[in-house]
Amino acid sequence: MTRRPSRIPYLVAVLGAGALVLMAWAGRGRFQPVGLGADAPAFTISDLQGAPVSLEDHRGRVVLVNIWATWCGPCIVEMPSMQRLYDQLDGQPFDILAVSVDAAQGERDEAGNPGGDVGLFAREHGLTFTILHDASGRIRQTYRTTGVPESFLIGKDGVIYKKIAGATEWDSPENLELIQRLLAS
Repeated sequence: MTRRPSRIPYLVAVLGAGALVLMAWAGRGRFQPVGLGADAPAFTISDLQGAPVSLEDHRGRVVLVNIWATWCGPCIVEMPSMQRLYDQLDGQPFDILAVSVDAAQGERDEAGNPGGDVGLFAREHGLTFTILHDASGRIRQTYRTTGVPESFLIGKDGVIYKKIAGATEWDSPENLELIQRLLAS
């Protein structure tokens, strides 16, 4: 009489593979970055005067959401181009919401970066667009950012049309052309 091989190892392998597929399917949304074509996640964060500012308040306008910090060299480099862009589009349905993720002044964030005086930074750099301060860093979780600066160009319909990780020249012809197309739509 020949012995039939046990089916138990095969059954365990099939069940294990099924469990892995199920876990991957269940966690699929948690690990995907916020990207092009996605609806921009809603947020409400205080401005430098302590007034709440909501992304929803800017619906129907083109919005550049820039996540930055005072200690970030590339952030400092791109700020002048953001101000030039803001000045150039004055009077059009365009807003910049620059969200600082600095820790509170005198404290350090989870990576050990020092908290900065966001208001002083804005004044010293002549920034006139909307500056928000999220010392909790929740915006980084909401937008699933990997660092600073990270920016999201959002159309009037609330959809993300451009995402940039790192500094860029926001008033470059390429960026200005895209923004003008979004303003015209």
